[in-house]
Amino acid sequence: MRMLVAIAATILVLDLVTKVIAVRFIDPGDPIEVVGDVVRLTLIRNPGAAFSMATGMTWLLTLVAIGVVVGVVKIGRTMRSPWWALGLGLVLGGALGNLIDRLFRAPGPLQGHVVDFVSVGWWPVFNVADSAIVCGAILLVALTLFGLNPDGTRGDDTAHTNASDGSAADAPEGNS
Repeated sequence: MRMLVAIAATILVLDLVTKVIAVRFIDPGDPIEVVGDVVRLTLIRNPGAAFSMATGMTWLLTLVAIGVVVGVVKIGRTMRSPWWALGLGLVLGGALGNLIDRLFRAPGPLQGHVVDFVSVGWWPVFNVADSAIVCGAILLVALTLFGLNPDGTRGDDTAHTNASDGSAADAPEGNS
């Protein structure tokens, strides 16, 4: 849990600091070219989700972000895998970063627009929180596909271990 919280806090601080810098130094009408026209810093205020979906449902996106935070904290309490801590920490830090925008930025609580400022090629403009959420989600999917559980076991290790070791949990009553 400590690792998850440390990663989430790091992502949250990076996200908040970069958003403050972006709002302060990037003029919304004047993008800053970093690598030609492929990588630019372009300030936008996004009322929706990724790819500007659900722009009229900012309040719902806020509630979903709160649900993600609660779910990650609940899973994190039983977690023993550092890889899961990394993935969940990235998701938690990103969710908190965008949630803070939704709660405290204009036009108001539960309606706030997320500050996005990184533009790469044809990809929609994003921020540190968005990157962390995507990277964390990809890692969590990979961990699941490779059979690594949040508690550190692989696949059905616990069921196979109990069945094969003749432990008291599997022995008939009176034979322990």
